[in-house]
Amino acid sequence: MGLLTGKKAFIFGVANDRSIAWGIAKALHAEGAELGFNFLGEALEKRVRPLAESVNATLVLPCDVSKDSEIEALYKEVEKAWGKFDILIHCIAFANKDDLTGTFTNTSRAGFHLALDISAYSLIAITRPAVPLLNDGASIIALTYYGSVKVIPNYNVMGVAKAALEANVRYLAYDLGPKNIRVNAISAGAIKTLASSAVGGIKSMLKASEEMTPLRRNVSQDEVGSTAVYLASSWSSAVTGEILYVDAGANIVGMNLDIKKEEPAAPKV
Repeated sequence: MGLLTGKKAFIFGVANDRSIAWGIAKALHAEGAELGFNFLGEALEKRVRPLAESVNATLVLPCDVSKDSEIEALYKEVEKAWGKFDILIHCIAFANKDDLTGTFTNTSRAGFHLALDISAYSLIAITRPAVPLLNDGASIIALTYYGSVKVIPNYNVMGVAKAALEANVRYLAYDLGPKNIRVNAISAGAIKTLASSAVGGIKSMLKASEEMTPLRRNVSQDEVGSTAVYLASSWSSAVTGEILYVDAGANIVGMNLDIKKEEPAAPKV
């Protein structure tokens, strides 16, 4: 018996086997959860279906989260297949590549709107019609990043979108608490994924992150997945509206110095 045996989880945002969303999916499956997935377009369907099959998932549905009609159609299929479910995972983010390099000042109005719509509003869009289908004690989990609270070069408009996403988590947690539905987010450390590769200077970001963390390493998809299991399970039954950092401690560091190299030699006696 796994920690999530008998639970059903729908996951938005798996792109390939290097996605953080896939790390979460594997972890939930390992603890006994039955999974469902969305995909956007034929190219992603070809990647997502084999992954879904590998965890015995049969619910694999098309959905563009910028279109309410497609979200409603998806949940109709979810209701037909499952009735109700227990876990909703939001791992969706997108911005124009041009807005993820250079200066934030040059963010276009259209680019800002797109990033905020897909990366932040989508949490509200997929939550609202899901609420009637969620069981008592259900858990909603979103994925965020430290660029929401501190400036990360080139992260630009995505940092603003993640800040909005985190505010959404808190307001949704307040709204849905009386229904015994919890809403939290995981702030994952820098991980090389298809999504992160769009950020200018990602290789330098990964290296800098590794050097600044107290653990002197970056985190893995599997480590984020383990935290998702905790948030999805009864072990976190009193945790809601929180942003949990899984970043090897990067968020606690204000400045990283190699003091040993700078210490003066001990005076001769």
